[in-house]
Order: sequence, then C-alpha cells, then structure tokens
Amino acid sequence: MEYAYYPGCSLEATGRPYDVSVRLVFERLGIGLKEIEDWNCCGATSYIAMNKLTAYALSARNLAYAERMGLDVCAPCSSCFTILSKVNRHMRWDEARKKDINQVLGAAGLSYQAGLEVLHPLFVLTTYYGVERVRERAVRSLGGLRVAPYYGCQLVRPKGTYDDREDPQQLDNLLSALGAEPVPFPAKLRCCGGMLMTTSEAVALKLNRDILTAAVQNGAEVLATTCPMCQLNLEAYQGRINRVHGTDFHLPVVYFTQLVGLALGFTAEEMLLDALLVDGTALGRSAAEVHA
Repeated sequence: MEYAYYPGCSLEATGRPYDVSVRLVFERLGIGLKEIEDWNCCGATSYIAMNKLTAYALSARNLAYAERMGLDVCAPCSSCFTILSKVNRHMRWDEARKKDINQVLGAAGLSYQAGLEVLHPLFVLTTYYGVERVRERAVRSLGGLRVAPYYGCQLVRPKGTYDDREDPQQLDNLLSALGAEPVPFPAKLRCCGGMLMTTSEAVALKLNRDILTAAVQNGAEVLATTCPMCQLNLEAYQGRINRVHGTDFHLPVVYFTQLVGLALGFTAEEMLLDALLVDGTALGRSAAEVHA
C-alpha cells in the first residue's frame, strides 16, 4: 500500500505532532507515503466563497501532481481532506467544471482527469488496511484509557462514504481494538468553530466549551481528534474557556495517530505527546505490553 501524501499547511506548523505520528505509524505498518512534490495550500476556509474556479484549480493542482505519481491521496487534515474530496467529486460530476479547471491547470502544463481517491488516514487504517491488522501489529494495549473520540464536523460529511454521517464508529472501533475505552460522546460531530476563533471568539469559545464538557462529563481522560484545527481550538483555548466560562478544563487533546503509535510501541516522546500544550506524556504510562 502506498499513497501520495498531502500534509497541508497546518502539519508543517502547529500540527507537526500529527505529521510525525502519521508518518511513523504508517511506516511501522508498512504503508508507504510519498509526499506530493511542490504541493500548495488546499484553499480551505474563505477561498472557495471568493472565487470558486480559482479555488478549485488551486486544489486540483495538488491532485494533478498526485495523478502523475499514480497514487491515491492521503490527507490528514480534515479541512484538506474535505476540500480535495469536494474538488475531486465535482470534477467527476460536472464535465463543464472539469474542462474549466483543466483550462486553468493547463497554464502550468497540468491536467487532472479525476481518477484518484482522496482518503483520510483514519479510513486508510480502518477501511483499507483493516482494524484487525492494526490490532495484530500492536505490541502494547492502551490499557482501558478512556477516550472521547472526536470526529469533528467535516470528516464524514456531507457524503458519509466511509462511515455513518450521524453516528460514525470507525475511530471508536480502532481505539477499542487497541485497548482503549471510547466513552459515550454525543459531541463527536459538533463543530469546533474552525476559524471563528479569530473572527467571533465568543461563539467559538462556547462551541469548544460544550465539546470539552461532553468529554469530561462522560469520564474521558483524553480527547482524540482527526484534525489539526480542532486540536488547536480544543487544546490551546482551554485556559481562556476556563476564564470566560468558569470551567476547569485541563484535558489532553491528542491526534488519534499518537494513540495508535503508543499501541505500536512508540514512546510518548516519539509521538511528540510532550510537545502538546496540555502534556500528554502520562498517557504513555497507561499502555501495557500485550505480547511476549
């Protein structure tokens, strides 16, 4: 198995622990990742609302390079995954749109025939590699660690191709197979507010407060996410949420691949759990050897 890897902007900055953990986990499982050469921003957030054709062409440029590699795309950021998937679908559905986008790409000597699949690492591990195969490669159990599995608002919507749109279970199943205990988490699909934290902070703080409250009230020791923006909002703003709303959150918010990495035998430091704002290194001590 091998994929064209699209890290996206966040994974080169605040989301570096996600990038490192994805690469190490995939390497240990024997899943190849070849980074797309000269990739560019997917155009997430406001760009599509401003100029749809330019935004679609911006994303399609990455897909065109992946198509040259002959590999399906793996995109860890939920926003990148959503945008790249959207462009891919629209170019399949709408021949006129596809022609217009390719005319733009043609100025750079590129074209894209929309023959690839765009996948998130969660679905690579659960749907294509297989949860049971991941479990078989585990050398440690997550020791009943109580985890709030947070999918966010973009991963399974709007299409729900790889999981249920209202009650997804792929992350729950993966964590359970590795010895964790996913807690009941009704906020698993709630929006973290994304970029609202920079434009309407009061609204975003409340959204994140509600998600953290649902995790803590259901006994979670850690929240596992699939998206760098969600991770940033839910972790970095806990102090501000506490001041504004009178709460007392100090909940580690980790990338799901960091927990998978612990089960595969990596240390907390190798998974960069010590690089998070709410230190997650203690989570490594919850893991216990499962094989002689």
